[in-house]
Amino acid sequence: MLKHYQELLAPLGAIRSRAMFGGHGIYCDEVFMAIVIDDQLYLKVDGLSQAEFQRAGCTPFVYHGKQGKPVAMSYWSTPDEALESARAMRPWAQLALAAALRK
Repeated sequence: MLKHYQELLAPLGAIRSRAMFGGHGIYCDEVFMAIVIDDQLYLKVDGLSQAEFQRAGCTPFVYHGKQGKPVAMSYWSTPDEALESARAMRPWAQLALAAALRK
């Protein structure tokens, strides 16, 4: 799946991944913009883009922190249709890249 996600994001720029967090971090032109955990792609969101992901039915990546408390990260799942082609992924990936650049 990682290779598929890299292919979907490739039109944005130079895509590379690095093992981290028990999954992989994905970089576009050296900007950290996504994570892949358990074969699921999560894109970076912020206050300006999160509502768009919510409206599309996406959900945040949540892990269990200290004492088992759930911790939501600023990486959200992508709409299913975005996983079908680079063209469908492009607007979501652009939102993620913009959010990552604002950080």
